[in-house]
Amino acid sequence: MARPVKKQPEQWKREILDAAKELFLSKGYEETAITDIMEQAGGAKGMFYRFFQSKEEVMHALGDRMFLENNPFEAVRGRSDLNGLQKIREVLAFDRADGEREELGKQAVPILKDPRILAAAVEANRRVLTPLWFELIEEGRRDGSIRTGYAKELSELLPLVNFWLMPSVFPADAEEIQHKCRFVAEVLSAMGLPIIEEEMYGRAERVLGS
Repeated sequence: MARPVKKQPEQWKREILDAAKELFLSKGYEETAITDIMEQAGGAKGMFYRFFQSKEEVMHALGDRMFLENNPFEAVRGRSDLNGLQKIREVLAFDRADGEREELGKQAVPILKDPRILAAAVEANRRVLTPLWFELIEEGRRDGSIRTGYAKELSELLPLVNFWLMPSVFPADAEEIQHKCRFVAEVLSAMGLPIIEEEMYGRAERVLGS
């Protein structure tokens, strides 16, 4: 009789994340237990803790993986038909079009009440997104589509805006979130980065205000 093939650690981690993603999207984050994830992945509960400390950490890892698998910054980097400002708008459009990521992002909002999870998310955004935003803003400055003297500051600010809009971090109702979005749009436009469009207000309310 052939022996069962032993899974490598990376395969186990991938299958745990696959199972978590499927369950979070079908049942919801709150309704999914770690035992559910491991039953779906086909492993013992102890295997979960070889890779993750908590369900919250799984959600954070899923967000990272989904970004890397469908990185909108990479999608626009080589496009010669767009200037820097258009590339930034395209990045935001890519993000809005990713329904699975939007749904998981909506489920992740309450998790950020945990200061440890919030700190890790802020650090990840600063480390990964700030240089990517800076690259596009500088490209826009070179081609004349963006006129600002605050490229560095804007690239540091943009990854933090989502956290400020989240009611689990700064309590706000749907109307207040809309007002904040308009404030952000006006500030960015005044700084030479007119990228917030009317459609985004409805999305912010849908994702953050529920």
